[in-house]
This record gives sequence, structure tokens and C-alpha cells, in this order.
Amino acid sequence: MTSFPLTFSAEVATARKNGTPIVALESTIITHGMPYPQNLEVAQQVEADVREGGAIPATIAVIDGELHIGLDPEQLTALAQAKGVAKLSRADMAVCIASGGTGATTVAATMIAAKLAGIAVFATGGIGGVHKGAEESFDISADLLELAQTPVTVVAAGAKAILDVAKTLEVLETQGVPVIAYGQDSFPAFWSASSLLKAPLRLDSAADIARAHQTRVAMGLPGGQLIANPIPKDAEIPAGELAPVIAQAQADATVHRITGKGVTPYLLQRIFELTEGRSLTANIALVRNNARLAAKIASELAT
Repeated sequence: MTSFPLTFSAEVATARKNGTPIVALESTIITHGMPYPQNLEVAQQVEADVREGGAIPATIAVIDGELHIGLDPEQLTALAQAKGVAKLSRADMAVCIASGGTGATTVAATMIAAKLAGIAVFATGGIGGVHKGAEESFDISADLLELAQTPVTVVAAGAKAILDVAKTLEVLETQGVPVIAYGQDSFPAFWSASSLLKAPLRLDSAADIARAHQTRVAMGLPGGQLIANPIPKDAEIPAGELAPVIAQAQADATVHRITGKGVTPYLLQRIFELTEGRSLTANIALVRNNARLAAKIASELAT
């Protein structure tokens, strides 16, 4: 914990008092992931999945300059309908808070907030990583360096498939981040359950993942660990089917000169269009699946 002022929801405050496990959740999926009211419905579903797993959800966001750890139903509804919400990462989070702004947290920002609040486990969809063409653009997500320095276990369906996943894994290895596939040897490919890339590590239970987290803490090692949780098979889009779709979306982004923070939302929207909505259906399934596993890990850490 820290002396930095945090605003806890009533539910999270009670969980902290009682020692109930807590799972951090990001808020960019609400503000930048899909339109209202679907964004609100998905956020509520994910929170419910965490509760059903025996943990308490803490959706994180900056609202009017306050860093909120957990949102009450009214705040969640308001955020789902808000316009012009900033997308926060490590670089701009403090400025947003200091200026009294409102912003949704990405993976990196949510990890920072979780650490401040003493929350060890965070569930998201997929992490950011090395974008294709990064050797020229140097477009590498802050998520990777955050994993290297902030001690939070992040449950994701791998890295977003629009990225150069092989280079993403290389950067994570260089930064000393444990990349652990859950229940399989291959590294999951976000919308697809598996890929041709072998995961560096594998663990088959939430208890083993919790022990690995605790061992890193005991050893004084910096950073967290990435748990690559494959999307359920009945919800996946096969990698072979997705490859030409992703290539088309990336070509379109180049034509329209999309760069920086605009790349990921553009590609995800274009893939949504090209798959006639199937990518979003898969995205929702994998986020909920990650929330369920994160609740199990948090419960193991609590016991």
C-alpha cells in the first residue's frame, strides 16, 4: 500500500477489511472497447464472473482527478456513457489525476493502480506489445516494461493478435518477465486458442500460479508475471482464418496513416467489420474466461 490517496468503492473497502480476494479490472474496455450499452453489459458480466469465482472485482478508473479502486453501479454506468475519456498509461496517468481529469486505465495504468492498492491479480483481454513494423516506428506498448517492474500477476489471452507476437515474446524475455501458458504448451493467440509459438513456461493450476507469484515476491524479484490463458475452444476464431483479416486491417491502417495510440483501436474496429462482429464476440468470451481464472488465482493467494 501507499500514502497516495485512493478512493475505494464500498464493496472493495469491505473486501480489504475482511481479507476477501480482489481482482483488478481495467476500464479502457468500457470507454474505448465497444459502444453503450454493450460496454456496460460486458463490464457487469465480467464483474459478475469475478464474484462467482469467490473474489471481488475492482474496476479501476480516474474520475475527476481521483483514482478509483472499484466503481459502484452508478459510476460504472456513467463511465460507460462518458465522452472524451482519456486513455491512460504510465506516461499520462499522473497528469490526468493532477489536472482533475477523467481517464480509463490501460494494462500498464491498471497495474500501477493495483500495486498502489495492494491488489496482486489483474484480469484483462490481451496485453499490448510490439507492433508490426516496430523496427521503423519503434511502436512498443508500455505494457511490456510495466510487466517488468510492477509486481502484479496479469491474466490475459496472450498478446493481441494484431501485434508482432514473436517480437513481443522476445522483449518480455529480455525484460525478465515470466510468460506462463495456462494448461497448454503453445502461446495463445488472443482470438485463437493456440499459435505456432511455444510458451516459455507452463503451469496447470491456479494454485501453482499463486505459488510462483509468492516465490517472486519472497525472492525480491521486480515485476509481475503474464499468465497466457487460452480462449475457450468453442469461442475461438482459428488463426488460419484470422491471418488474412489481420493483414487486410493492417494494410488499411497504413493507407490511412494511422499511428501511435490510434493503431490498436483502428485495427480492432476494422477486424470487427471484416469478421462481421465475430471478433468482438470472441473478445468478450476471452475476457470473461480470464476473469474467472484471475478469481481462482486471487483466492489461492488469499488462502
